[in-house]
Amino acid sequence: MVEKKSEPKDLMEQAIDQAKPILAKLGFGTVVGYCSGMALKKVGKAVATIIGMGFVVVQSAVYAGYINVDWDKVQTDVVKSVDTNSDGKLDAEDAKMYWSKVKAILANGIPDAGGFSLGFLWAVRYS
Repeated sequence: MVEKKSEPKDLMEQAIDQAKPILAKLGFGTVVGYCSGMALKKVGKAVATIIGMGFVVVQSAVYAGYINVDWDKVQTDVVKSVDTNSDGKLDAEDAKMYWSKVKAILANGIPDAGGFSLGFLWAVRYS
């Protein structure tokens, strides 16, 4: 019986072989974390675009003299509504509290919550 010689591995197979230790640790939580991060990033960009466009329209109307806006009051009201620790400013502590709330909702019951955070961060940061 003649043995078949195995074909050389292509670059993708070589990369997968090298990444096996990492891939083995990537679980369900990491995958759904990544997908959630990608979705939230897309929605965040859309919301930022809408808010930015709204600001441009309102500020153009202010500039043209059609309306007057008290931007100091708007800023105070916005900060008051999103300031989670009630210190009067938006800072890293507020971001941490929002992340804790989002993570508690999205990772609830997920077997690999640490992997979820890794996947989420990977999607938001690097994609």
